[in-house]
Amino acid sequence: MKKIMILGGNPETAVLVNTSISMGYHTIVVDMDQGSPAKKNASESYDMDVFDVDKMVELAKNLKVDAVLIGVVDVLVKPYREICEKLNMHCYVTKEAVEAFCSKDGFKRYCHEYNIQDIPGIYLNEASEIDKPKDIDYPLMIKPVDRGGGVGMKICRDDADYKESVKTALKFSKKGVVLVEKYMECDDMAAYYTFRNGIPYISAISDRFTTKKQGDASPVCIGAIYPSKYSDLFVKEVHPKLCELFKGLNIQNGVLNIQFFVEDNVIYAYDPGFRLQGEGMHFHLAHINGFDHKKMLINYAFTGVFGEDDFHEKNDYTFKGKIACTIWVLLTDGKIDSIQGLNEIKADENVIFVLERFKKGDVINEDWLGTEKQVFARIYLVASSIAEVNSKINEFKNLLKISDTDGENMILEWLKPFNEDYYG
Repeated sequence: MKKIMILGGNPETAVLVNTSISMGYHTIVVDMDQGSPAKKNASESYDMDVFDVDKMVELAKNLKVDAVLIGVVDVLVKPYREICEKLNMHCYVTKEAVEAFCSKDGFKRYCHEYNIQDIPGIYLNEASEIDKPKDIDYPLMIKPVDRGGGVGMKICRDDADYKESVKTALKFSKKGVVLVEKYMECDDMAAYYTFRNGIPYISAISDRFTTKKQGDASPVCIGAIYPSKYSDLFVKEVHPKLCELFKGLNIQNGVLNIQFFVEDNVIYAYDPGFRLQGEGMHFHLAHINGFDHKKMLINYAFTGVFGEDDFHEKNDYTFKGKIACTIWVLLTDGKIDSIQGLNEIKADENVIFVLERFKKGDVINEDWLGTEKQVFARIYLVASSIAEVNSKINEFKNLLKISDTDGENMILEWLKPFNEDYYG
């Protein structure tokens, strides 16, 4: 039995682990957290710091692993590349891709080089004077350049908490660098790419919706709909520039998601991820278009071949006329005492998958609010119309009840139904 080492232990990576096991591979999971979700079904696991590249290489050699792969953890992309390089194993991430897509400062630098519109902002480090940008008004978004999932992020609306928020964000940055940007209060979208043999394919374009019920914490996603109502605008205005960037970086294989804001028909790039995503677009793609990024990445780790020759025929970012929706269920802090209705949702004919992150008895800590750690589950559904999507949102809202030990509702907010003329 061939062995693969997967880096990262979160619930989203657990799905990749289960896929690897179903393909017949001895699957080893490594991350720092004892008992992390991806380790539950792993063939074996180790509690180690993945950033200690030399020790990871030594472990891989001792275990005689045949392949190494990154899970759904953005900060581990860089050590993943370094580990594979030292082991001489297949890795879809190049040094240039790490520079461009694994930190917000690197991404902004490449956006400027290739004339891709980004969000106005400045960088601050531990030696900087923590002054507000003179040419950008409040509100401002403050975030570490090398963290994702809302970690260390904060919206500032006045001078009162600006400096403290910058200092807090600096603590979460391994590079010791913080990005201070204009806070965008507008539409939000994402484009998900597949690279195969040097050719970039748009595999999905979605509109994202975030909660505004948590004050000035980072707005966490509560849902997404595919395809985006901005698909045509994106393909015309942004895609050609991104293709030039991809060509300049010589990207050959892999998956990349980039998030954007849209204001007055101007698209602003702001957050890349060169890996499988927590949003889990790959579930929709496997169901509708018939290719599974999880299996493609696992096969690549062993063979260096990414996908089948008919990939370009299957790939369709319009989702073959279907409408896909992901519903994120966010929880407030507290201990989960009861969960009702989840099995009925899983059994619904429109639901293709439910990714659960918590169970009864688990505790959601207060400091998780404003990050993706507060996500209870993501519900993936596919429908033939907006009306059908809306019907399911309302139905699931009435079905799912999650209460704490005081009998209080823990669900923060539900994705709202869409206008019937959403696509105009």
